[in-house]
Amino acid sequence: MGKAKFERNKPHVNIGTIGHVDHGKTTLTA
Repeated sequence: MGKAKFERNKPHVNIGTIGHVDHGKTTLTA
């Protein structure tokens, strides 16, 4: 649900969001 919205907001983050929204976001942000 939030995954589709998140990857749309940040196309560059969608790479990590595809698998994990919370984990991918934190990993790319770190």
